[in-house]
Amino acid sequence: MNFDKPQAIQDIAGKYNLRILGDSKAFATGINEIHKVRPGDITFVDVEKYYSRSLNSAATYIIINKEVSPPPGKTLLLCENPFEVYNSIVWEHRPFHPLYEKLGENVSIGYDSIIEHGVHIGHNVIIGDHCYIQAGVYIGDYTVIGDHCEIQARAIIGTDAFYYKKSDGRYLKWRSGGRVVIEDHVVIGAGCTVNKGVSGDTIIGEGTKMDCLIHIGHGAVIGKNCLIAAQVGIAGKTIIGDNCVIYGQAGIAQSLHIGNNVTIYAQSGVGKNLESGKTYFGSPADEAREKFRELATLRSLSKNGNHSSE
Repeated sequence: MNFDKPQAIQDIAGKYNLRILGDSKAFATGINEIHKVRPGDITFVDVEKYYSRSLNSAATYIIINKEVSPPPGKTLLLCENPFEVYNSIVWEHRPFHPLYEKLGENVSIGYDSIIEHGVHIGHNVIIGDHCYIQAGVYIGDYTVIGDHCEIQARAIIGTDAFYYKKSDGRYLKWRSGGRVVIEDHVVIGAGCTVNKGVSGDTIIGEGTKMDCLIHIGHGAVIGKNCLIAAQVGIAGKTIIGDNCVIYGQAGIAQSLHIGNNVTIYAQSGVGKNLESGKTYFGSPADEAREKFRELATLRSLSKNGNHSSE
């Protein structure tokens, strides 16, 4: 998530009672979870086994709960509860802003776009030219929709990320500071749900077509010109390549990389990264020809077993 303008580290430290280790005159340009960090970003760490990953990440500013030596080019912000401070900063820049009307504030709708009855559009939304938004659609805050897109009835775009931190036996919700970005010529079928990112963007690539009742998790990136059939579920932070075909009821776990030109057959369960240019089937999913060979072998063994028992 980018800040609207750079934020002085001194001001952040003063507001949240943080002790600065490093450059106190610097300015942060954004805030992101560790999976999405870039130079200029703030992130946090509160578990010692993850210190190294955070301190050596692209983030410039790390909120941390133990005094350590800051690596070159890093500034540390010391406090007792880094997650609480991190979440509070996100809330500050993405405050709760309820929608009391069907059209929120600061909404841009492009030339010749059709918005049917009963559509609710949140704040700070951009909709491009020649789009068709059908009845009953919800479009959440900060969503960006390109040109020539179709969003069918009752689709829900830009809901909060399903993302929680477990602390003292409770689940604490992360504030969703990310967006949904839908590129040009995308079709999203009726009843689909697309979560916004926790801190980065959930992206639906140009030319991709989605059937009905599909769920896209927070921060997922769907490539260009993909076809996704009904009831597919794609978990958060997974990246799908270009020109992929995913058949109905397939489930894809979180934080995976699916290559380009991949086909996943119906009802497959994907729990590992998949190489480009191949076809996959089964649960756990593997190359289709291998799975079919396994099934044929099992069928043969079953027949032989039945025959010998007679």
